[in-house]
Amino acid sequence: MINDDRTQQIRLWLNQELQTQKYELTVASADASFRRYFRVSHNNKNMIVMDAPPEKEDCKPFVSIAKQLFSAGINAPEILAEDHKQGFLLISDLGDTQYLSVLNDDNADSLYKDAIDALIKIQSIPATELPAYNRQLLQTEMNLFPEWFINKHLNITLNHEQQHLMDSVFECLIESALQQPKVFVHRDYHSRNLMQTEKNNPGVLDFQDAVYGAITYDLASLLKDCYICWPREKIESWVKYYFIQAQKNKLINSHCELSDFIQWFDLMGVQRHIKVLGIFLRLNIRDKKSGYMNDLPLTFQYIVDCCERYPLLTPLKILLQELKISETLNTTWQKLP
Repeated sequence: MINDDRTQQIRLWLNQELQTQKYELTVASADASFRRYFRVSHNNKNMIVMDAPPEKEDCKPFVSIAKQLFSAGINAPEILAEDHKQGFLLISDLGDTQYLSVLNDDNADSLYKDAIDALIKIQSIPATELPAYNRQLLQTEMNLFPEWFINKHLNITLNHEQQHLMDSVFECLIESALQQPKVFVHRDYHSRNLMQTEKNNPGVLDFQDAVYGAITYDLASLLKDCYICWPREKIESWVKYYFIQAQKNKLINSHCELSDFIQWFDLMGVQRHIKVLGIFLRLNIRDKKSGYMNDLPLTFQYIVDCCERYPLLTPLKILLQELKISETLNTTWQKLP
């Protein structure tokens, strides 16, 4: 059990909230931010303490969005107690069975359909008051790639022509995102943030950065997951399932064609994976969290796959080949299965 100043503060807070010292506190998990999670066992019931140091993290978005999701019937944590000044939340426990730990060929259809059904519910929540996933934010996210991957990891400075290639692709990806219907975007909807639960599957976590933006973003996060890969045939079958449900729920115009939607989905995936490559390197270089480096090859391969599928991404293909990123990551330049 970690025993530092913060955990001592947590114990004092729990003593007050639970009105007892008779509970067990164990480490549950940490994430890519400064947040930590502890499991509290008390009276044969488990709860979770979120430790979000107030100088580093703001609990308010998590609380606000959790309440919205919970009210909409999503299996999100219930807020049991909160202390924003200290940066502590006591929330219900959705268990420790991540989708990533149980997904296999036999259960993937069922688990992904549950996740898609939940996503439809999430996207039906009014979200215009959330921060806008606008041009500036989309651009800022993708800029993490040249800053942290190209400049700081590869130690390469793009020349004028290379910068022009990158700018043209970024503009194409932004335009594609802005063309799409706008909905509630979880922003990290994937197998490490979805928990398999017996009732109302899945449990949904890590939604505090939600925004109002492109409809395909969360679907791309889910089906083009940086931590697990599926054959293209399966991915397209799940996209089609989502598409039908989204049209039934009037999230997508009935005149929208599936082929156009799949292109939106693919290009949104490229935007996300460009961002994620930058984030993984920032975590490694700045935050000394090297665990995500193992996920670079798959993340990059998703981009490669789309470069092979869409001629409009040819400038990106040229740039990535010039930078020899495949060789750096020990991957081959080819489509995914």
